Amino acid sequence: MGKEWDIVEVLRHSRHDWLNRLQLIKGNLDLNRLDRAKAVIDEIVIEVQHETKLSNLHIPLFASLLLKANWENPFFKLEYEVLLDSESIKVDDAVLTNWTKSFFTCLTQATEAFQENHLSITIEPQLNGVRFFFDFSGIIKHKELLEQFLADQEPSLDITVKEYSESELALEVFMPVL
Repeated sequence: MGKEWDIVEVLRHSRHDWLNRLQLIKGNLDLNRLDRAKAVIDEIVIEVQHETKLSNLHIPLFASLLLKANWENPFFKLEYEVLLDSESIKVDDAVLTNWTKSFFTCLTQATEAFQENHLSITIEPQLNGVRFFFDFSGIIKHKELLEQFLADQEPSLDITVKEYSESELALEVFMPVL
């Protein structure tokens, strides 16, 4: 998870993703499944809108981590959404990114590989900070790793466990403005 990406690698991955999406649309059009083709396009539009909102938050390290997460990490599928179109919010990008990177690493070690593991992050900018909802569903085989990770609290983050079982982990993380 610590690899440096050069622009050529980023573009190669991005181009690969776009080609896959275009082939999916084309395949559905070839099979005359217009509704499915339109649905794929709608999904892409929504995803790109969230990418734009994420980029507009001016937390570039965190945005970069999320944007390349699915390229770097085959152990769970990441989706994210940004609830409000917000101007930049001054939070500690490095602390947020390092904590999230560590969380991803811990999640990778604690879960069963090659299962339907899914992480969804909802980002809710507020006046006094940003609230993040991390929702994992999949197979957690080493709960003790996550428990240890969550016990070592990052002082500038307010973390609340909302749900925790063998198949689900829901966290609410609040980061106050600087």
